[in-house]
Amino acid sequence: MSTTTNRRNPWLSKAAVNGALLLAVLYMLFPLVWLVTAATKDTGSLLAGDTFSFEGFDLSKNLSDIASYGDGVYFRWYGNSLLYAGAGAAVCSLICVAAGYAFDKYEFRGKEKLFGLVLLGVLVPTTALALPMYLLASKLGLVNTYWSVLIPVLVNPFGVYLARVFAAGYIPGEALEAARIDGAGELRTFFSIGLPMMMPGFVTVFLFQFTAIWNNFFLPLVMLSDRELFPLSLGLYSWNTNTHSEPGFYPLVVTGSLLAVIPLIVAFVSLQRHWKAGLTAGSVK
Repeated sequence: MSTTTNRRNPWLSKAAVNGALLLAVLYMLFPLVWLVTAATKDTGSLLAGDTFSFEGFDLSKNLSDIASYGDGVYFRWYGNSLLYAGAGAAVCSLICVAAGYAFDKYEFRGKEKLFGLVLLGVLVPTTALALPMYLLASKLGLVNTYWSVLIPVLVNPFGVYLARVFAAGYIPGEALEAARIDGAGELRTFFSIGLPMMMPGFVTVFLFQFTAIWNNFFLPLVMLSDRELFPLSLGLYSWNTNTHSEPGFYPLVVTGSLLAVIPLIVAFVSLQRHWKAGLTAGSVK
């Protein structure tokens, strides 16, 4: 009797785990499925709640309306988001990787105290810093410019912490010493040896920061008033505020939201081999 019970328990445990994972996947995919189907509906179908039916298929018209509304301002917002997220995440990742490399591989006075301040920055919510950054940008004359959104996203305390962990696990001190013996300077050592070895960490920080900037809403809301400078998050919000008086904006908002998800999916799929390598390298070692 006990032997039969022991044989059944692994199967029951496996079924329970798989069932929980299936429920989690369905929970996460349901909003995306709703978004895909809702983007094919006209205003009447959306207001009626018939998002999962096959009636009122109007995806081509919705895309045409987005492209023509406001002289194509949506795609201007799309380009702005790509600029903010792409350039901001790339430069931020390089800064974080360089800082993490320095914290791990160099000894200098007050290093741990300075790193403690960096960790303290992780605890400060970004929304609490929006108003001080606005006042600083106002003093420098950067308000309502691309720089008012780009400069604040170049710093990520959690990225520095993560980069230090990657530097400790990926870069052996012997490789750096060999490069210095061969006459390589510190910058060349970093860019020729340190950065390539930390590429999984660089990609991981890049994906985190790209997602955070792409979804960023409060900072552009505080910094920008020119509609031509809006990112997608703020542009779609401005459309959504008009839905109460003009229901025709509903298909624009939903279809625009669907298109806004595409860069995030492309980024994760195209860079997955790098961050997967970062997740598994520690277990292999």
